[in-house]
Amino acid sequence: MATRWAMVLLLVLVLAAAVFGGLTMAGVIESGNKPIVVGILHSKTGPMADSERGVIDATVLALEQLNEQGGVLGRPIRWVIADGASDELVFAREVTRLIEEEEVSAIFGCWTSASRKAVRPIVEKADHLLFYPVQYEGCEQSPNIVYLGAAPNQQIIPAVSWSLDHLGNASYLVGSDYIFPRVANAIIRDQLAARGGRVVGEAYVPLTATAMDDLAERIVAAEPEVIFNTINGAANLPFFEALAEATRGRRPIPVVSFSIAEVELEAMGDLESVAGQYASWNYFQSIDRPANRAFVSAFRARYGNARLMSDPMEAAYDGVKLWAQAVEEADRVTPRDVRRALRRQSLEAPEGVVSIDPETQHTWKVARIGRVTEDGQFEIVWGSDRPLRPVPYPIFRPRSAWEDLVRDLYTGWGERWSNPSGTIEFVSGVVATPEGTEPPQGIEETPDPGTAETTGEVGG
Repeated sequence: MATRWAMVLLLVLVLAAAVFGGLTMAGVIESGNKPIVVGILHSKTGPMADSERGVIDATVLALEQLNEQGGVLGRPIRWVIADGASDELVFAREVTRLIEEEEVSAIFGCWTSASRKAVRPIVEKADHLLFYPVQYEGCEQSPNIVYLGAAPNQQIIPAVSWSLDHLGNASYLVGSDYIFPRVANAIIRDQLAARGGRVVGEAYVPLTATAMDDLAERIVAAEPEVIFNTINGAANLPFFEALAEATRGRRPIPVVSFSIAEVELEAMGDLESVAGQYASWNYFQSIDRPANRAFVSAFRARYGNARLMSDPMEAAYDGVKLWAQAVEEADRVTPRDVRRALRRQSLEAPEGVVSIDPETQHTWKVARIGRVTEDGQFEIVWGSDRPLRPVPYPIFRPRSAWEDLVRDLYTGWGERWSNPSGTIEFVSGVVATPEGTEPPQGIEETPDPGTAETTGEVGG
């Protein structure tokens, strides 16, 4: 009996020691591994919500994967998601809250250039760090922003060259009425003038636009050979529906889009009005690479097999991984130290190898053009044979001229980055080649899509 009681007492002491030791160790781990807090700033409501939802999910997936691997610097990551509500003023308010109240170490966010422009001065004043995942109009460079999407020479310029060689010279420009489409179309006009193309019409619509019949009829009447489309968000659906109706019984007009990816196609539902049209991106879900297959598989395992990928989603995912690599190299999470380490980061990404350019803090990327298929994917019809060095300021004008254009749009809209008019605006007149302008020669960073071979990366 004495032996039995001794064994019981010993067992109690062992259990007590284990519990006490476990609690003590847990306390040590918790106190020594304070979470790293980051912010995710995208639209969960408003006309950009469908596009930005997937970017939020891809960002979260990358952060969860880091935590599954032990976090960063041995610390778990916690994230705070803020809703920009598709409104640049809300984005500005929310980024202030993330920095000052949530004390985040980095911010992953923004879609429209209007939201990025609104956030930029706040991030710069705080000497913070924003990872921006969407292609854009260029004409900007900030030490506090990592540009993960395409610069103009990695998306817009190759697509215009390819279109001139394969679709035609007479172009109609249509876009949402904010900073990205306005500047993007200025770039397109310059390139068309340099290459002997012409603009037969130009129009801008609000992000919330739903009535597009008049616009479509005007486009058809102008007889373009190709339409360059920089409409963003939900307004793409009524645009393509109206264009299909206006061209019914006629030869369809090819459309090259710069903001329609797989997710936007899914939101449109019926693809009859858009199948066979084109889009220019760096990433398509159909890319047949091991890294992309792993990305798609992991995303669908987390969110469901029906979910689709897009270029901004992939760029957002890459941004988290590049940030983590830089944090590990810097051995700290302060934005300034992470920025220094970012200059040396590359990643075997789903789209291919991406690298941070140390001079511009933009990303080296492969340019691609895809044709919309009936199943809502893209068949890749052209791709650059290598990653392109980012050139934020197109060579068609001096940097000061681009900055003047951006500033004039901002002041003309009452110090906003989008036009507050709320109506469709038709731009009259065709912009000719400025006197003395010569077609640019020897752009090493942008292979001529008219002569480059297809990548052959068409996946399932």
